[in-house]
Amino acid sequence: MRCFSSSRSSTVGDALIFLFASLCALPSATAITFNPIPSPNLDLSKLGRVALAGDFDSISLYQFQGQNQNAFSTNGSTALLTTFPNGDFDTLAQADATIMTMCPFLATDGALNGVVVGGNFTSLGNTEAQSIALFNPNNSQITPLPGLSGKVNSLYCDQKSATVYVGGSFVGGNSSNAIAWVTGWTNLPFAGFNGPVTSITMAPSGNIIFGGAFDGLGNTTTPDKPDGQVVNLGSGDVTAGNPSTTTGFSDPHNIICKTGDQDGSGNTFLLADNTPGSWQAEFGFGFNPTKLRLYNTKVDGRGTQTWRFTDLSSGGIMNMTYTDPKSGAQAFCDATCPLPANNQSAQDFHFVNVVGMNGFRIDISAWYGSGGGLSGIELFQDDIYAFAISSFNEPVCDDVSNGANSTSTGPWTQAPSGTSTSAYLTAQLQGSPVNPDSAAVTFFPDIKQSGNYSVTVYTPGCIGDNTCSTRGEVNLTGIMGNSPGTGTASAPISTTLFQTNNFDKYDQIYYGYVDADSGSFRPSVTLTPAANQKGPLTIVAQRVRFELLNSTGGLNGLFEYNPNQATVDTDFSNSMIDSAGMQLDPGAQVNSLIVVGNNIFVGGEFSSSNISNIFSIGNSATPLPGGGLNSGVQDIYADGNTLYVGGNFTSTQDNSIKGLNGVAAFDTSSNAWQPLGAGVNGIVLQVVPIQLNITANQPETAITISGFFNQVNGFVSNASFSADNFAIWVPSRQNWLNNLDITTMAVTGQLVTQTGVPGNPPLLAGSISSGTVGASDAIGLSSSNGLAVQQVGSSGPNIQRAPPSFAPPSPSNSSNSTNATSIHKRVVGDLPGADVNGATTGLFYTESNLNISIIGGHFAARSSSGPPISNLIFVNGSASDAVTGLLPSIDSSSTFLALGTTGTSLFAGGTITGRINNDDINGLVVYDLSTAAYVQPQPPTLAGSNVAVNAIAPQPSSASVYIGGVFTNAGSFPCPALCAYDTSRSQWTRPGQTLSGEVTGLMWADGNKLFVSGNLTLGGNSTQIATYDAQAQTYTVFNGADTLPGPVTTVTAGDSSYNTLWAAGKNKSLQASSPSYLSKYDGTTWQTVSPSLGTSTIYDLQVLSTTQNHGSSSLLAENQVLLLTGQLQLPGFGNASAALFDGSTFTPFLLSNTMDGGAGTLRAAFVENPSGLFQGGVHHLAVGFVVLIGLAIALALIFLIVVAGILVERYRRRREGYVPISTGSILSRNNNMERVPPEHLFGSLGGEKIGEGSPRL
Repeated sequence: MRCFSSSRSSTVGDALIFLFASLCALPSATAITFNPIPSPNLDLSKLGRVALAGDFDSISLYQFQGQNQNAFSTNGSTALLTTFPNGDFDTLAQADATIMTMCPFLATDGALNGVVVGGNFTSLGNTEAQSIALFNPNNSQITPLPGLSGKVNSLYCDQKSATVYVGGSFVGGNSSNAIAWVTGWTNLPFAGFNGPVTSITMAPSGNIIFGGAFDGLGNTTTPDKPDGQVVNLGSGDVTAGNPSTTTGFSDPHNIICKTGDQDGSGNTFLLADNTPGSWQAEFGFGFNPTKLRLYNTKVDGRGTQTWRFTDLSSGGIMNMTYTDPKSGAQAFCDATCPLPANNQSAQDFHFVNVVGMNGFRIDISAWYGSGGGLSGIELFQDDIYAFAISSFNEPVCDDVSNGANSTSTGPWTQAPSGTSTSAYLTAQLQGSPVNPDSAAVTFFPDIKQSGNYSVTVYTPGCIGDNTCSTRGEVNLTGIMGNSPGTGTASAPISTTLFQTNNFDKYDQIYYGYVDADSGSFRPSVTLTPAANQKGPLTIVAQRVRFELLNSTGGLNGLFEYNPNQATVDTDFSNSMIDSAGMQLDPGAQVNSLIVVGNNIFVGGEFSSSNISNIFSIGNSATPLPGGGLNSGVQDIYADGNTLYVGGNFTSTQDNSIKGLNGVAAFDTSSNAWQPLGAGVNGIVLQVVPIQLNITANQPETAITISGFFNQVNGFVSNASFSADNFAIWVPSRQNWLNNLDITTMAVTGQLVTQTGVPGNPPLLAGSISSGTVGASDAIGLSSSNGLAVQQVGSSGPNIQRAPPSFAPPSPSNSSNSTNATSIHKRVVGDLPGADVNGATTGLFYTESNLNISIIGGHFAARSSSGPPISNLIFVNGSASDAVTGLLPSIDSSSTFLALGTTGTSLFAGGTITGRINNDDINGLVVYDLSTAAYVQPQPPTLAGSNVAVNAIAPQPSSASVYIGGVFTNAGSFPCPALCAYDTSRSQWTRPGQTLSGEVTGLMWADGNKLFVSGNLTLGGNSTQIATYDAQAQTYTVFNGADTLPGPVTTVTAGDSSYNTLWAAGKNKSLQASSPSYLSKYDGTTWQTVSPSLGTSTIYDLQVLSTTQNHGSSSLLAENQVLLLTGQLQLPGFGNASAALFDGSTFTPFLLSNTMDGGAGTLRAAFVENPSGLFQGGVHHLAVGFVVLIGLAIALALIFLIVVAGILVERYRRRREGYVPISTGSILSRNNNMERVPPEHLFGSLGGEKIGEGSPRL
């Protein structure tokens, strides 16, 4: 027999990024299958090194259907996950809240019925499912298991009995907080617990162990004073059937909240004479009535004789009990309930079955005198509710109730119930952040009896009012009791809840003692928006319920259940496990139960004389070494004999073991604590195992932790590092994954729980975005052994690795004060390109015996040695990939947007400021790569408003470097938008005299023809692309470029002759169906590519060759594809950072994410050998080359034939006896011969036979 369980004790906080190695490959045969994407067959062999720059922290090739770069959820929702063979995460089913626990539901014969998933969600995989559902891994089908209201914290699947034990804070069937599922819901013999269950496991004996925050078995109970809550009939839509026409007696509202003492006009409702009729009320909320009180009328001898109560929700007639006023005996009625004539007091009727409804009708079928009527009506229930809509709350009638009520402040409006159980208040809030005091609702229940209560908040679903995109988080603060002897309220309880549920949900926010109403105190719950949220924000408030709990007592957080016994032995001293709980101080909360061998390990928040927060139960309750831990334990995971423990502790109780900060290991075989490094600087809530490939593709278990911490502490030679709520420990290396010098993948978000599934890969739950390679802002691309992404350099610029590592500079304007300790990239100021973060451009420099990869943008990095680096980084392949940067002088607020080299001089442009040798720098700096020093003198600074250099293009075979961007002058020399710097004379020149505007791109077709793109004005006319003739110094509007729909952001050649072009940009028409455009110039006209890319921003284009042909297209050759990079929205897919276009279809290529889980951006692709861009792939020679080759072959064949003929002739002559003649005399005569002019030889050729003229072909 194999059993599985999973437990979680609390909702996790958001976590950000951590890097970890590729996940192990899946088994060869699994029920969960993955569909691979055909290879793009890129041919990069002629390009040398290939790299891409952008703003990302993880990146993946698109290799399997289902991969995406969607941001992870920060609204409290999680998903059911597994892993692709490449290690990326696959979302199997999205939940609208937290998945807290899972286990595989196996039949007794081992067949898998599915995976049971529990949490506080209301939908899973777009299927409505309250808190629990069954997931089928064969087809991803979700089957709801309806019947529970509340939250599921823990599951245990027992194969032997084919039973699923469920624990949490919920009600279902006739049980609270614990129930079982076999083929349907089955109440356990003890009806649950009087507090929440957080963990379930099986003891070595085979009994089921429940752990939580309870002190007895039991269920909800009826208050000592039943029927104490009055339903507010006056808030309903009250109507009548066949009312009297007599003035003062026709209004059915007359009898609401009346006691019969005022029988008469304005206080009585009468039917028409001798006619049956009805009194009806429908409400905007639901209720569960337990008692009806009716007052008969005596006006003019009239009165109701028989009646019936109809539930309008179901149409059923309700069964009632009452006390016969004559005999005093209990009687029953349904369709004809009697009401005595001339009664002096009310008659009470109790409902046999308590049924929820939101409307009812009283049908009067017989009457006294001339007709029926009533002089008063009241409806009661046991349920204690306080509604946000004040009119739904209790009225104060007949001194029965003090009345529940509520108060509100802020812009609340009433929303209809829709699919919910009642109408509610909703508020639309603005602000960044939203003011937490901008709206509030305070609920005041009518509590008549002190005792232990479960307090539940009801939240309407967001689908019903179409507010899912703006729902957020609320804070709930409760005042539940008086401070003894002070007469003042006790300390408030507080919690937060996400309201992003698709359907109605019910969250328990408090379990414990609540004082009854008194003259000086009244319990309350206040709902407000949580802090640190951005508007627009929608919050809702519906109702709060208080349920009185019954308990056997005698327990303290632990209970042992024997499933083989039909009844429960309430002498808990007979159980060693129950007794162990009772040895703890009262109020114990057990969060985690783990069985290792014959021992049960118990973790939570509890203490006794010698136990603190964790202990074991073998033959007895035994403290762990050091007395346990000095603060609470939240979660435990067992890997063999090792327990991994998470919580908010810092050491053992006796402080004897250092380094146990938030997380620790306990070796059960040696009975000893072991630190995980030095732990973290906060609280660990979840400990979740995951399989990683650490060495030679051998999968092994690593331990993920998540919670509330922002740093993993340093230990021995390992420095501390930022972690943002998520980290991974590698047991085989006894170190954090971040500290290992291995290729890693990246995960952003949170992992909550996991479970093994027979015949399938493990399932996990969390909110994740991931990448198969963890790298920041620059990545290499290789096709030598299959297409792959890799680091630039041996270790590459990586935010978590040093050297180097991109991290943010300080906000100071001086590069001398950069600080790389934070991991958040800085935000650019109010400059052109102010939204730029990360890497924007790069190049490979391989001249002058140097090998340097250069990356520019807006970031900070740690160098191999020396001070931090800002915005421009050199990875020197000639010096073991040492990482360096510019010498101090350039402001850290700068952004590099363009690079170019001539000789050993690097021209770097962008929004750059600084000072070099007391000279201002603005937009451009020149750096000598051979000496690692600034060139002296620097070019005269560029000038203008918000100077930016967007493009740099050194002229081939020339000393001139062309600079394009946003500026008006170079020094004092007028030179708008485009200027050329002559490095041989160290001076600026203006190319032509007619160009202005903004240049975004420059591209040389040859040494004379320059393509200029952007938002241009040429001779007073607007255009997007122009060509410049460097020899003639003239511009020409490129054919049809003025018809492009908007400014060009990027342009690239479509062939090696530059006869065709690709261009992308932004549509200048606000009414355009697509804000972006992509167009192809085919040598004659421009063609707009469809389908459109919607809201995409395309930063770069490049035509690449392929090793295999694709389908034919008029836009691209069969052996070419177009690479697009940027922030792309692909039709039918969604977000991508790079895509490939084959002339008809866009296919995702690269997916990336940032450290905060957002979608990444790729801005530029650059290659080592640009001349190889049109040399790869499967090529067909041009017709002219084919003709020339054919001619050469023909001539060779003719030559061979002639040579063969000569040889044959010589052989014939020799055979026939021919002898060579003596040449002596001839040679002597040759000395006197004169050269014959060539024209004499051919002068006679011509017209004798074929006409006059020169020879012709």
